[in-house]
Amino acid sequence: MDLSGKVAVVTGAGRGLGRAYAEALAAAGAAVVVNDVDGDSAARVVDGITARGGRAALVAAPVGSAEVADRLVDTAVKEFGRLDVMVTNAGILRDRVLWKMSDDDFDAVIGVHLRGTFTCARAAAVRMREQGTGGRLILVSSPAGQRGNFGQTNYAAAKAGIVAMARTWAMELARANITVNAIVPVAATEMTRTIPTFAPIIEEAERTGRSFPAWLRQGEGMGTVEDVAPLVVFLASDASADVTGQAIGIGGDRLALWSHPSEKSVAYTYGGWSADAIAAAWPEGVGAEPETYGIPAPNVPDAPQTSDGAPDAPKGGS
Repeated sequence: MDLSGKVAVVTGAGRGLGRAYAEALAAAGAAVVVNDVDGDSAARVVDGITARGGRAALVAAPVGSAEVADRLVDTAVKEFGRLDVMVTNAGILRDRVLWKMSDDDFDAVIGVHLRGTFTCARAAAVRMREQGTGGRLILVSSPAGQRGNFGQTNYAAAKAGIVAMARTWAMELARANITVNAIVPVAATEMTRTIPTFAPIIEEAERTGRSFPAWLRQGEGMGTVEDVAPLVVFLASDASADVTGQAIGIGGDRLALWSHPSEKSVAYTYGGWSADAIAAAWPEGVGAEPETYGIPAPNVPDAPQTSDGAPDAPKGGS
């Protein structure tokens, strides 16, 4: 993919997935505005990009406010002349079960994830429409937003809202040739390191340099942050001009298209439904196959692992 001449903003790009997105976009030829609340981390990303011959600028600020969003867009225009791609990656966690979650826990996560996505996307859309040459909004969601996750009321709500905004903005911005998509990444990050099933595998891979085992890369769709970044490059490119309004998952060896909510089963009765009629019809009708919820537990194989990280072949046959 050649992104030469394109200019991108990546929020939360000081480390982890955001850093991988910024570096991959720069490697493909785009100029990148690197944003993070941690100015030192963001500066290191900028220095790395420029040391490799790329172009990058720094904005150290927390996303959420309209002022910071405008500053990101203004920096792109001032430093590189235009804006073509906005990647809204910045996020924080304040995990608590419902009865222990404070107003501040809820508001902080919603402010960064949901409001931060809104303000940055709005500022980018205004600029892209003024330019008249189209653009790309790449919003970062999560499996938690698609399925829910224990202890993540705030995070799951924000990430679900981000996908809903992508669908809405895809309609609103279509005439301006601005595509809007949500990505659903799964990767080894500081957050996934806290999951007991994954922690020792991540630590072993970092210590030895081996790749993750096949059951993790394929079965769970989890790999490195670098495995996720190519999707952002694709969505930033001209090759994705017809892709909009989608939620696209990526991680490890897996690339997936998430379905949009739709009616699964429908029943009718003349004159409308009483509560008693719903109770009678539910078990064998609309409610016969209820939807699952929550992120499924990892399916960890019992088979020993070979030196290259793949499960041993079964003994005595294929």
